[in-house]
Amino acid sequence: MSMAVASISRISDVCLLVEDIERTVTFYVDKLGFRLRRRAEGFADFHGEGVTLAAWEIDHIGQHAGVSKLRSPRHAHKVCVAVRLDTPDEIDRLHAELTAKGVPFYGPPENYVWNARCAYFTDPDDTLWELYAWLDGGPGDYHDEQP
Repeated sequence: MSMAVASISRISDVCLLVEDIERTVTFYVDKLGFRLRRRAEGFADFHGEGVTLAAWEIDHIGQHAGVSKLRSPRHAHKVCVAVRLDTPDEIDRLHAELTAKGVPFYGPPENYVWNARCAYFTDPDDTLWELYAWLDGGPGDYHDEQP
């Protein structure tokens, strides 16, 4: 009898694979305001609500976990970490605050066809982040929710 991974456990951690753990910790703490939870050689994770955000140096995971093929061409996004805020105004406020700290956004916040106000930036390893808030009416019928 097989069990789907989703039925065994909930997703508890998202681990970003990074080139330089010190640079990553500095960015996430100083610019994004995360609080460091654990720090080990080549690894760090941060206090979070619901999901733990972690970072693991590519060379360290490759050497210690036997995982390979971790490098892809730069600018080839493989993941987008999305953070939902409560109101569209919060997107604009956070965009202004983070821009002032030097966080590189693709552009100003915009309203998108999926009925959300969003802003996109990257971390030092080119991980794509999305800040979003639903506009009036929420996700509506753009996303068909499955039973």
